[in-house]
Amino acid sequence: MGQLRPSGSAHAPPLGRASRWLRHDARFDLSASLVVFLVAIPLSVGIAAASGAPVMAGLIAAVVGGIVAGSLGGSPLQVSGPAAGLTVVVAELVSQFGWAVTCAITVLAGVLQLVLGACRIGRAALAISPTVVHAMLAGIGVTIVLGQLHVLTGGAAEASAWENVRDLPAAVVGLNPAAAALGLLVIGMLALWPRMPAKLRGVPGPLVAIVLVTGASLLLTVDVDRVALPDDPLSAIHLPALPDGQWFAFAVGVATMTIIASVESLLSAVSVDKLATGHRSDLNRELVGQGSANVVSGLLGGLPVTGVIVRSSTNVRAGARTRASAILHGIWVLLFTVLLVGLVEQVPLAALAGLLIVMGVKLVRLADMAVARKHSDLHVYLVTLAGVVLLDLLQGVLLGLAVSLLGMLRRVVWARVRVRTGDDTDEDGRPRCAVIVEGTLSFLSVPRLSRVLTQVPDGSAVQLELVVDYLDHAAYEHLSAWQRQHEGTGGTVAVDEIGAMPRQRSGLPRWFSPWSHWQDTEHEERPLIPVPRSQHDHVLRPLVTGAQEYQRTGAPALRPHLRKLAGSQQPHAVFLTCADSRIVPNVITASGPGDLFTIRNVGNLVPDPGPVGDQSVHAGVLYAVRALQVPTLVVCGHSRCGGMAALLADRRTMPENDPMGQWLRWGEPSLDALRAGHPIAEHAAEAGWSEVDQLAMVNVAVQLEKLRAIPEVAASDIRLVGLFFDIPSGALLMLDNDRLAPLADTALTG
Repeated sequence: MGQLRPSGSAHAPPLGRASRWLRHDARFDLSASLVVFLVAIPLSVGIAAASGAPVMAGLIAAVVGGIVAGSLGGSPLQVSGPAAGLTVVVAELVSQFGWAVTCAITVLAGVLQLVLGACRIGRAALAISPTVVHAMLAGIGVTIVLGQLHVLTGGAAEASAWENVRDLPAAVVGLNPAAAALGLLVIGMLALWPRMPAKLRGVPGPLVAIVLVTGASLLLTVDVDRVALPDDPLSAIHLPALPDGQWFAFAVGVATMTIIASVESLLSAVSVDKLATGHRSDLNRELVGQGSANVVSGLLGGLPVTGVIVRSSTNVRAGARTRASAILHGIWVLLFTVLLVGLVEQVPLAALAGLLIVMGVKLVRLADMAVARKHSDLHVYLVTLAGVVLLDLLQGVLLGLAVSLLGMLRRVVWARVRVRTGDDTDEDGRPRCAVIVEGTLSFLSVPRLSRVLTQVPDGSAVQLELVVDYLDHAAYEHLSAWQRQHEGTGGTVAVDEIGAMPRQRSGLPRWFSPWSHWQDTEHEERPLIPVPRSQHDHVLRPLVTGAQEYQRTGAPALRPHLRKLAGSQQPHAVFLTCADSRIVPNVITASGPGDLFTIRNVGNLVPDPGPVGDQSVHAGVLYAVRALQVPTLVVCGHSRCGGMAALLADRRTMPENDPMGQWLRWGEPSLDALRAGHPIAEHAAEAGWSEVDQLAMVNVAVQLEKLRAIPEVAASDIRLVGLFFDIPSGALLMLDNDRLAPLADTALTG
């Protein structure tokens, strides 16, 4: 994976920067640029052919994208060029206006990108729903596949997806067997390429497939249509021209190309940030770079340029360190275009069709559908996809955005209202009933609220649970009127903002809340779950109220997951930690039921087994290793540990038969290691940790060694991990070579 290198001070002399690049980064950037160049050649030619543009236009865009966008863009490791995402748009524009006018649209789209970048609204493009973007790309993929199936059979793609579907049976009946064989051979090779040995996969699969299939077609003298190029590459340069009419359609084309090219480039830049360690893109500058490239590409007769995630990810994985890699890739494409353009003319169109079909299929990602379904946006995805395929790209995207906005509006103004009745009664014999209101309670929800409230039995004891982030005046008045009416029938209404208010007051994450925040001294609403009446009711209230909240919100969410775990458990780790109430393993690891096999005791100690030892820890560890085959064993200590403080104070001062003193004897090896100058203690002391915390850290290392000495653990492949939780800061540290480092900064190996 690539690692971004600093390019030096902006005021450093050019010769100094060049010298540093030659010493540190040149060999990495050079090799990466050659790999990306080999990927770019077949893709650029294939995208141009699928767009209905001159084939040279794809190579021109690759050259300009590499040199211009690579030099000026804000994402140094991103590689730009012609992209499949604009294939459908360009094909429609070429069909409607011709190539020269399409080049003018590319130039104006570039100018708009420059304006957007200058206005510093690059990140605003990320506000577009990812579901719409993914569905747009999937729709483009389906459209590409439908069109290229005709080329694969030896024919030509139709103007629309519907026409391609309609005429596909006739194309299959009249297919050219040789062309179909070549295209299918490319598809088969690309499908099998990921399974090849790693050394072989170092060569780009598309290049291997196109070269081998082209060579086979020449050796066998197969009569198929091939790529047509002008004799003089410079003659491919077309100056843009304005249309004679259709100015509105022309403006729509400019806007469409600007939006799609910008969004695709920015999303690609964000993806590169995730792939490359230390890489941070300047999205406003990236728009300026992309806009400049589109202006130049359009003026030279090239395809529109965008950041391309396929080439960018290849660049990162090939080890690129600076923007020089993208620039060099453009130079290699330029040299190829000038010196070896005759080789491109030997490529069968059916082979390129096979390549494009594979690219189109990859744009339709089942993972994107699964994510959309998980977030209840599958309908947005399907509407956008259908709109792009059946109408056109712009209308499909607008439809998707409209559906997405309507869904968002519905979530904002929609409140969930339900009634839960029970079989128990209060002390006065009234049946208990709960009304739960969740979401935003506005006037738009009043009709449904009124309908649900009619289900509440007259004279019942009602617990009205408001879990709302907004309550407008109309809804408040309706609830107040209903409360007076219900109490007039002999019933009672206790209002409890059980879900929202405690979390709002505490400012804590939504997924947990300490019991101290459930207690409300200003209101004494009667809990829905019956509580024994005594002077100690206030002690039970946090438990009862917390359990009630879990049953209302937590249990329904967990139930599907718990059903899967009902028959067996497969935890990811044994988690041995202290019994301290401030340490909540599932909270500090953001894990859920079934993830951790937890063992807790005072001081997270591992007693010696045997007649005089304690078998409980060993029993738990052995069960996890033997029966559950857990891959990781974690020992987690913490700051300000009472057990460690007692050890330092000398447990022998405790009464002889005191259980605490007897238990802490298993921590004495840790105390001895601290006094002997354990490396962790030395590092912790230098960092300013207290003696209690130093002992807690040493104790983690010592207990890990005791676990490692258990024969069953030593004979297994289980990984042992030491953690330390600092209570005041909430930081989780990991034991790493006799040091404790922030877990987020620790490299994961093995």
